[in-house]
Amino acid sequence: MKLLGTAVLMMLVLGACSRETKAPIEETGPGSEIPSESTEEEQTKGTQETEEESLPEEEDPGYIVPFPAESTEPEESIITGPPVYEWEKKAIIGTDIHYLSKSLTDGGSSFQYMVEHGDGKVVTYIEQITDAFLEEVVRQRPDVLILSGDLTLDGEKKSHEELAEKLYSVEEAGIPVLVIPGNHDINNRHAAQYQGEERFPAEFTTPEEFREIYQDFGYKEAISEDRRSLSYVYEIDDYNRFLMLDTCQYQQKALVGGAILTDTYDWIEEQLEDAWNNGMNMIPVAHHNLLDESEIYVDDCTIEHGEQLVDILENWDVMIFLSGHLHVQHSKRSEDNRGVWEMVTSSLATPACQYGNLLFRDDGSFRYWTQALDVERWAKRHNRTEEDLLEFDDFKEPFLRRVFYNQSYDALKGIEELSESQRERMSVLYSELNYHYYQGTAYQIRERVLKDPDYQLWLEDGSLTVLTDYVQYIIGDAMRDYNRVEED
Repeated sequence: MKLLGTAVLMMLVLGACSRETKAPIEETGPGSEIPSESTEEEQTKGTQETEEESLPEEEDPGYIVPFPAESTEPEESIITGPPVYEWEKKAIIGTDIHYLSKSLTDGGSSFQYMVEHGDGKVVTYIEQITDAFLEEVVRQRPDVLILSGDLTLDGEKKSHEELAEKLYSVEEAGIPVLVIPGNHDINNRHAAQYQGEERFPAEFTTPEEFREIYQDFGYKEAISEDRRSLSYVYEIDDYNRFLMLDTCQYQQKALVGGAILTDTYDWIEEQLEDAWNNGMNMIPVAHHNLLDESEIYVDDCTIEHGEQLVDILENWDVMIFLSGHLHVQHSKRSEDNRGVWEMVTSSLATPACQYGNLLFRDDGSFRYWTQALDVERWAKRHNRTEEDLLEFDDFKEPFLRRVFYNQSYDALKGIEELSESQRERMSVLYSELNYHYYQGTAYQIRERVLKDPDYQLWLEDGSLTVLTDYVQYIIGDAMRDYNRVEED
């Protein structure tokens, strides 16, 4: 087997851990349409959907309703009255929004090529997705909204400014918004605008500008800030603090991988000790992953020397760590299975366009689950006319599957041993498998894929491409649903 994590594989598959590169405008291969295939009744669209019984917009139920429509939590878990704990708090986690200012694109061919041959972000409707998400946050009234990095597509200053203006609607509803940067957000020389067939540089964002733009979303009211990074601590009440960790490397220019400075580790220790001495619960948040959530993308997704941070957190009995970056819904516990739980929330910009929910309580128990954004309801409420938005549930899966089909077909087209029919069938299988991997539900189709003749083609003729390693990794990782974590 070839070495994993190669530059080619990074470019083709993991947009969260790589950057967009300019590509020729010409279409290659028949990737604009995926050949039809039969589906199984057991197959879902990434989250378990339930009937919604939504409250009127103006009605306040007086208690948390933690499992609204399309939640991945079972019905019997729904709380129907006041919590029985001394205190119970709810956080909503949105990550990897990759917002692009509408002023930076005319929707022309260069923009469309970037979308169709990218990593699956629905940039075409990212403003509408963002608006629907923030409106949903206000409707649910959590105790805090966490945005864990990659706020913008490629760190465009206009995108940051436009997104920050939208976040005030959440703050005005009495919900604190806490942000940290991602690897795309600061000193990113790939900041661009798209006009017709051309892609031009756009103004990027410095660390100082990032803090200024988002000063009202965590920084100005922080009880402590790290002098060497954009990390800070925010206290949401008398019992709970969030340790917002800047794990990005952007001193000269934006790098993909994550790391924490030695001085920042000292600051982290001080904050955890202070929280312990004051009887405070501390929840750390970072853009990059704490644990090796993906064995293929360790170098660019896991925090460099992250085991040091794991040891520090476990020494102070920290149980929860929130991150993003991977664009894949995933979760994992540190090796001894008694330590910190990491929940990696998938990208809000990538179908199923879902966000994370976290209930945490005074006795140390917690529950995490994901929920698909109801774009259709938002579109109808705001009298939108775009068919893709009004029928977003029918649009989002084929869109992502088409992007993944393009990735596979482009990688296989140079293998002369494959017939055109074989390339198409292998690409259909790849698009389905990778779609479920991104949703955290590949376990649903694992056994069927193992018996599929086209999977055997991947193991044989497909071995000439690095995507074969990726396909095999997905199958090996597809052991459970990564959308739910519960610790009693």
